[in-house]
Amino acid sequence: MADQATQQMVVGASPQRTWEVLTAFEEYPRWAPDLKSAEIVSRDDDGRAHEVAFRAAAMGRSTSYTLRYDYGEAPRVLAWRQVRGDITRKLDGSYELAAVEGEPERTHVTYHLEVDLILPLPGFVKRRAESRLLTTALRSLRDHLER
Repeated sequence: MADQATQQMVVGASPQRTWEVLTAFEEYPRWAPDLKSAEIVSRDDDGRAHEVAFRAAAMGRSTSYTLRYDYGEAPRVLAWRQVRGDITRKLDGSYELAAVEGEPERTHVTYHLEVDLILPLPGFVKRRAESRLLTTALRSLRDHLER
């Protein structure tokens, strides 16, 4: 059974700038500390990244996974589903972006993630890893946008 978690944060960048950073997948390793590489595997008819292969540090080892992106609600929602993974059965999620009323250079970001690991782990280990993943993802995004 997959674990789900959601976190929210306001970042100091416009929704458009936030969207641009989130869809520049090959740049992720420059600002997301646990990511070692990100490679666009395929593009859709509009030239956007459709599938992206990632390699990341996870629980003291390296993990690889490929995500398929959905632009159906762009540029408000960037959603993805895992198509391949070596330690995860599921790594699905989304970033939802909302303008902060009266503050055009701020965006409310909601990060949702659903994870199902192949290897069973004790609940407290999974919760610690989940918290680190969500917090790191949002803080790293915020820090990069506000630099």
